[in-house]
Amino acid sequence: MTHQSLTVETAPLAAEQVEGKDLGFFERYLTIWVALCIVAGVALGQLVPAVPDTLTRFTYAEVNIPVAILIWFMIYPMMVQIDFASILGVRKQPKGLALTLAVNWLIKPFSMFAIAWLFLLVIFAPLIPANLGREYLAGAILLGAAPCTAMVFVWSYLTKGDPAYTLVQVSVNDLIMLVAFAPIVALLLGLSDIVVPWNTLFLSVVLYIVVPLAAGYATRVYLIRHKGMPWFENVFLRRLGPLTITGLLLTLILLFSFQGEVILNNPLHIALIAVPLIIQTFFIFAIAYGAAKAMRIPHRIAAPASMIGASNFFELAVATAIALFGVSSGAALAAVVGVLVEVPVMLMLVRIANATRRHFPEATADVAA
Repeated sequence: MTHQSLTVETAPLAAEQVEGKDLGFFERYLTIWVALCIVAGVALGQLVPAVPDTLTRFTYAEVNIPVAILIWFMIYPMMVQIDFASILGVRKQPKGLALTLAVNWLIKPFSMFAIAWLFLLVIFAPLIPANLGREYLAGAILLGAAPCTAMVFVWSYLTKGDPAYTLVQVSVNDLIMLVAFAPIVALLLGLSDIVVPWNTLFLSVVLYIVVPLAAGYATRVYLIRHKGMPWFENVFLRRLGPLTITGLLLTLILLFSFQGEVILNNPLHIALIAVPLIIQTFFIFAIAYGAAKAMRIPHRIAAPASMIGASNFFELAVATAIALFGVSSGAALAAVVGVLVEVPVMLMLVRIANATRRHFPEATADVAA
C-alpha cells in the first residue's frame, strides 16, 4: 500500500481479513468460550493441582514462561498486520486521529482508575476484602492503559468504518504505547497505594510490546519483500489466525487453574469486577462518540475512533498483570474479566453507532495524502 492510497476503496487487505464479512464463529461467542475456560481451568486446578503447581516453577524475573509464550501467540499475529507506512496518509483527516489519542491517553486511563476505585474500594468494600480490592483495581488500571489493537478492526467493519484509517489509528496507538503505557500504569498504581516493581513493569513493556512489535514489523517487511503482498495477506496471515485463538483459550484455562481458590471462595467477585468495567466502556464511548459528532467527523472515522477507546488490549493487560502480580493474583483475574465482558458490550455499542449514523456528516473526501 502506498502513502497515496489510503482510501476506503484501497484499504489494506490485512485489515479486511481481520474483519471478515462478519464476526467469526470464535469472536461472536467469545464470552461463551471464556466462560467455558473458567470452568475448565478451575476444574483443572482443583482436580489436577500438579499442573498449576508445576507451571509456577517455570518463572524468570517474575515472568511465568509458559503463560508468556501463550500470550506471545496472541499478540504477535496482531503486530505483524500493522503497516506504519500508512500513518503518513492521515493528513487530510487529522481530527479523527487527534480525538482517538486524546481519549485513549488523556482520559481513558484516569477514568478507569476513578470508576474502578469508586466501585471496588468504596461501593463494594463490604463485599470485597481491601487487599483483594486493590488487586482488582490494579487489573482494571492495566486494562484502562491499553487501548484496543485487534478486535477494533471487527468493530470498524460492523460500523462501516474506514478500515485504512482504523489501521492508522491502531498503528499510532501502538507506537505511543511503547512510551506511555509504563509511566501511566506506574502513576495510577502509585495512586492506588500499590507498590510498583519498576523492573518487572519495564520488562513487561519490552516483552509484550517492544519485542512483538519489532518482530511483527520485521516479519512483515521481509515477507512482503520476498513473497509479495498477496502471499503475505492471503497465505501467511491466514495461517497465523489459529495461533491467536489457541493462545487465548489455553492462556485462559491456565489462568483459571491458578485462580480456582479465589473464584470458588468468591464467585460473586467476577460480577462485581464486571460492573466498573462495563460502566467505563459506555462512558468512554459516549465521550469519544459525542465529541466526534461535535467535531463533525464523518461516521466512518468517528465510529472506529470511539471503539478503540471503548475496548481494551486485554492480551497486554493480562500479560502485565501476571508479570507484576502473579498468575493467581486478583489483578490477573480482573484483566480476564475484561475479556469476558468486552464482546457483548461492544456489540451493543456497534448497534448504537449504526442506529445513529444519520446524525453524522457524510464523508465527501478521501483520506488520501
